[in-house]
Amino acid sequence: MANKKFQRTIENFVCEHCGEKVIGNGYTNHCPKCLWSKHIDNNPGDRANLCHGLMEPINLIVKGKEWIIIHQCQSCGKIQKNKAVLSDNREKLVKLSHIGS
Repeated sequence: MANKKFQRTIENFVCEHCGEKVIGNGYTNHCPKCLWSKHIDNNPGDRANLCHGLMEPINLIVKGKEWIIIHQCQSCGKIQKNKAVLSDNREKLVKLSHIGS
């Protein structure tokens, strides 16, 4: 059986960086308050990665109307892209993008 590239996994979590209680929708992959993530997937939603390091938001790429957060794992250094969503903290996204700096 081939591995799926994406598995929708609906789960709530408490952000290990800021303590925010996050209600998951199956596509939630970072905290909307502080934008930090956790290195738990090999492929989105599979929860198969054993690292479990916190992933710091280090940059933001804007492609048309799509905003993409760049995360870097604080344990293993892996860099990963995640789409920003409407519920994300806009002030933090703007600071991350270095707009106006």
